[in-house]
Amino acid sequence: MAHLELAGIVQRYGSHTVVDGVDFRVATGSIACLLGPSGCGKTTLLRCIAGFEEIAAGEIRVGGRSVSRAGWRVPPEKRQIGMVFQDYALFPHLSVAANVGFGLAALAAGERRQRVADLLSTVGLAGQGGKYPHELSGGQQQRVALARALAPQPQLLLLDEPFSNLDVGLRERLSLEVREILKSQNITAVLVTHDQNEAFAMADEVGVMAAGVIQQWDSPYRLYHQPANRFVADFVGQGVFVAGMVIDDSRVEVELGVLESRLPLECSLGCDDCGRGCGVEVLLRPDDIIHDDASELLAEVRHKAFRGAEILYTLRLESGVEVLSLVPSHHNHALGEKIGIRLDVDHVVAFKTPTRAFPANGQAIQFQR
Repeated sequence: MAHLELAGIVQRYGSHTVVDGVDFRVATGSIACLLGPSGCGKTTLLRCIAGFEEIAAGEIRVGGRSVSRAGWRVPPEKRQIGMVFQDYALFPHLSVAANVGFGLAALAAGERRQRVADLLSTVGLAGQGGKYPHELSGGQQQRVALARALAPQPQLLLLDEPFSNLDVGLRERLSLEVREILKSQNITAVLVTHDQNEAFAMADEVGVMAAGVIQQWDSPYRLYHQPANRFVADFVGQGVFVAGMVIDDSRVEVELGVLESRLPLECSLGCDDCGRGCGVEVLLRPDDIIHDDASELLAEVRHKAFRGAEILYTLRLESGVEVLSLVPSHHNHALGEKIGIRLDVDHVVAFKTPTRAFPANGQAIQFQR
């Protein structure tokens, strides 16, 4: 059952449309994420769900109840929605316990103390209720903000870039911990972020946004392996687009060889002018290019980025096209060295191009990202 429903949401600032006809549904107990670059409309959309802004068109429903329509909205405080802000928004003059219990004034004192104690235990801060926000680390403050948002038992939890002020290691660890907390409480939540690692760690479903429109609403796995369009393919993960030529509706040839597609190639669907020789751009991820000393296909190491267990190599092919390859770090090659590579592509991602992929000399055309 859908706990949150958005239908045809439009939001404008004057004549500028920020959110343009957005539709999606979030099931009860599910965690969704709005992912996109700055200025794409994701935070504005979250504020519309929270009730901080009116909408120009469409409808928002929470728990089956309409909370926003054009010209009308339920006030934020009456929506039973919790909010975790980017800057935590804790009250510096109140203790941790008082911050968490701030929205529980209607409860009896004993119930309020028990609810606060239970939540602090849930977020891993048992016994810390007497401290003040300035005495806590950034990660601990974020846990307090989460506990405060959960205290009134909201129908829906909204998280606006909740980990952006934390260092990378803490951000990744805390995002997994917050997901476990939300799942244990069966909380329906919507996260807004520009960080895809954060999105993939926390969310069951992700909506990639650009220019006020959701480009694709899907699981993290499908966003990465089956992007709906060029923008999603380029935005999610790393990779390089290389020129390809269609052989038939399940095979495409690139400079490195012939790829077998599990899904029909995009250019074979409803395109009268497509067929053998049709040009496509093929996305090659770093995990599609395998280092293989036994391979006769060689590529020159142009750049390398050490990542601990792995090294991300930028490799130049014979034609001059550069691709990425993620290689175990015990294969430590020097710049300028030529190494053997082979293709291992499970999901072919290809988009039609207006020109043929291979000119008369047979060399691949490079497409820059």
